[in-house]
Amino acid sequence: MSAGWHTKPFEECIEKLAYTSKIQRKDFLTDGAYPIVSQEEAFINGYWDDEADLFEVTTPLVIFGDHTRVLKYVDFDFVLGADGVKLLQPRNFLEPKFFYSQLQAANLDSLGYARHYRLLKELAVGYPSRIEQQRIVAILDEAFAGIATAKVNAEKNLKSARAIFEGQLQSVFGQCGSKWVDTTIGEVIRFIDYRGKTPVKTEAGLRLITAKNVKMGFVQRDPEEFVAPDSYDAWMTRGIPLKGDVLFTTEAPCGNVAQLDTAEKVVFAQRIIIMQPDEKRLDNTFLKYALLSSPLQKRIQAKATGATALGIKASLLRTIEISFPKEMKEQLCIVATLDNLRSEVA
Repeated sequence: MSAGWHTKPFEECIEKLAYTSKIQRKDFLTDGAYPIVSQEEAFINGYWDDEADLFEVTTPLVIFGDHTRVLKYVDFDFVLGADGVKLLQPRNFLEPKFFYSQLQAANLDSLGYARHYRLLKELAVGYPSRIEQQRIVAILDEAFAGIATAKVNAEKNLKSARAIFEGQLQSVFGQCGSKWVDTTIGEVIRFIDYRGKTPVKTEAGLRLITAKNVKMGFVQRDPEEFVAPDSYDAWMTRGIPLKGDVLFTTEAPCGNVAQLDTAEKVVFAQRIIIMQPDEKRLDNTFLKYALLSSPLQKRIQAKATGATALGIKASLLRTIEISFPKEMKEQLCIVATLDNLRSEVA
């Protein structure tokens, strides 16, 4: 604690407030005169028209979600949602935004589920003079403004890089060269098909990869699911995937493509086809980029069927036309260029 700072128990730092009526979620309006605040990340989740239920904010306060641990700084009038919201009005020896920053800095992750506010009350709040608090708040405001500007600029740059990457994909696969081979997926690619199989899941063990993990261009860890290691040999009878193999989701979603990024034993199930191209004719990563490209995605979606969720049959997937350079050197050159561009948007 810095010299000249004071410390008080949490409850001695907040005023006791009289709450207004709390509105049940089923009664929230989609539009209205006053915002309804809740403990969810979205924060404002509905609207209300009755002024009698309005909580008037005379000085800024902090809203705390008792279950979600969401903290929000509020300087406007609002209506309360009935979902565990706590109103924290700092006393006059505390600058509201300084108080908010102190709570943000607390280790809220250590608070137990459904007991968050009770444990929050056990915190001690440190604070300097009001003038020093104001100085600290001004520094923080300036820093956060700089961060916000940097985020906006970074997002603009990221969108620009994505557009360049997508444009390059279109350029490569939209106008194939004269020395490219025209064939079908089934002629040059072996399928290992684990669609329809659902293994018994365990708390730990070998990683299970399903269609939920396969995104456009990468394999996502979440959701993390596992199967027992001793079931591997009996389960993986349709073929053993290798690092670099291309993963293709046939349904929900249809057409997501990524490469297996690990050499460790993993188990596959549910709506995934593993693609192993003829290594003498077609590079794995080139295949991934081809399947990610707009021309092939359009062909895939055109053959997809389904009333509620689009999916593609393996037999139809094999008939889709695919083109690639006859020379492996040219494929690898294209892959290197696309890898460099993709690294800018990862």
